[in-house]
Amino acid sequence: MLNNNTVTGRSFKGYSLGNAPEIKKQMLNWGSRFNICCFMDSHNYPDSLQHYDAILAAGAWKWIASAPGNAFAKLRAFTHDNSDWLFGHVGFGMQSEIFPDLPVQPDPVGFPHLGFFVPEHLLLLKGDVLRVSSHSQNPDSIVAALTKSTADKPAGHQVIRLIPAVPKADYVRTIGELRAHIRRGDCYEINFCQEFSASETVIDPVQVFREMSNVSPNPFSVFYKSDETYLLCASPERFFTLQGESVWSQPIKGTAPRFPDDPVRDEDQSRRLLASAKEKAENVMIVDLVRNDLSRVCRPGSVTVTELFGIHAFPQVFQMISTVSGELSGGRNWIDVLENCFPMGSMTGAPKKRVLELIARYEKTGRGIFSGTVGYVDPDGNADFNVVIRSILYSNTRRQLSCLVGSGITWYADAEQEYEECLLKVQALLKILEGSKR
Repeated sequence: MLNNNTVTGRSFKGYSLGNAPEIKKQMLNWGSRFNICCFMDSHNYPDSLQHYDAILAAGAWKWIASAPGNAFAKLRAFTHDNSDWLFGHVGFGMQSEIFPDLPVQPDPVGFPHLGFFVPEHLLLLKGDVLRVSSHSQNPDSIVAALTKSTADKPAGHQVIRLIPAVPKADYVRTIGELRAHIRRGDCYEINFCQEFSASETVIDPVQVFREMSNVSPNPFSVFYKSDETYLLCASPERFFTLQGESVWSQPIKGTAPRFPDDPVRDEDQSRRLLASAKEKAENVMIVDLVRNDLSRVCRPGSVTVTELFGIHAFPQVFQMISTVSGELSGGRNWIDVLENCFPMGSMTGAPKKRVLELIARYEKTGRGIFSGTVGYVDPDGNADFNVVIRSILYSNTRRQLSCLVGSGITWYADAEQEYEECLLKVQALLKILEGSKR
């Protein structure tokens, strides 16, 4: 046991427990039994979760949920009244508040468009040191319950068949229509998504998330529960982080498969990605969009590209990631960043307003929390938010499961190849769903 201390606005008690992987399992087991839970795992990537290896926010001491209209104003008032840690999400449907002439689209599984909560219990893990804070319990009792917690017995095997919302012929025709918009100059690039879903489906969300973490451990992974609605997210992408007045965003555009069992072929894939004129062109378009978004909230001249076309290795893929940074103007905060940069450029395209109109026109289902963001804010206003991709959405009450996938469409897009890429992404998720039940 360590001495009591304060970690930004709350009193914490520290414990040296050893065996960090086991602590993470216990955190998820214990936290998932609350009606609201946000478990974030950096999987020990550097510079993730603002220097924590894992975070658990469990139970809602206070909360806010809102539909588009005046949601950001409500969030500002909520933040003003609660100088505490906040955890929550902004769904893709919040675009309708930023661009009021866009329609409000429903969430496939029932998440609110915007939701934030002050956690009743907050656990921060760094190395093998766990710091615990609670508004209602003695930290010793939480650690005792934590170390005794075990995962529930996995549900029985169920064959899950994901059904596409868009038949292949319709998808191919839509890509042709989007390329026609690009040819006419309506847009330069558009992220087009489609949904694959399953009804009357029962899964064990904790077990599925564990399997996702085993197969694809990524730095912005989140297990997020709101009553009986779940987000199981293995995201590699940061939307933005804010530390003091410094803000930076790290959009991803550009992907290549990895071959870790063949180092020569693996390195060749990395070089090919870096040399790809097509991937670079897509990446730089999004970088320019992010620069423009950040310039609305940052001091003039402070927005810079600190890394362009960086190649980052993840377990299954190489990603081309660029970093755009800036210094906030006086009086600006994390909500201003959300309002001016959401939805993120990597999940929309350029120019953003026109692309969002096309997304509303051509996509058959609402994205919901997919393409949105989940993150946290401490009492000093430091924040970290991900991009919700590589995810499974699930409603236990509706028995509805949804997986959305997409890709960046440019003039050079081949509809057949784009469709096969979507099928490949869904197949990977389906293997995880089946594997979690064996």
